[in-house]
Amino acid sequence: MTVHKSPSCGCCVVWVEHMRGAGVPVEVVDTDDMGPIKQQLGVPYGKGSCHTAHIDGYLIEGHVPVADIRRLLQERPQARGLVLPGMPAGSPGMEMPDGRRQAFTVELVAADGSTSDWAHHPARDGNAR
Repeated sequence: MTVHKSPSCGCCVVWVEHMRGAGVPVEVVDTDDMGPIKQQLGVPYGKGSCHTAHIDGYLIEGHVPVADIRRLLQERPQARGLVLPGMPAGSPGMEMPDGRRQAFTVELVAADGSTSDWAHHPARDGNAR
C-alpha cells in the first residue's frame, strides 16, 4: 500500500500504524498538496479525508478499517475503491481514549464515481473495550 499524506498529520501516522500492525506493508509519501493525488486516483467530490492510499489497483480514502480493505481485495469488485469521508471519531487513527466511536459507513466508489454503502460501523459508548 502507498499512502499519500501531509507531513504534519498525526492521525495519518496512526492510521498507517493500524495498517502495518495488521500486516499490510506501507510506503508513505509525504506531500503538501493532496488535491492532484485525490483527482488522479478518482476520489469523488465531497468524499475526501486527510490521506489517500492505493493498493492493488484500488484507492483507499481516509480512515478505512483494515477489515474493509481486506474484504475489498478478496471480493475484487469492479470499482475505484473505498472512501470514508471526513474523520469519524473512533475510526482507525481517530480512536478515542474511552473507546467511544461514532457510527460511520465506508462507501464503495464505482467506476463512474458514484458511491454505495460497503460497510456500516455502529456507534459504541465510551469505556467499551
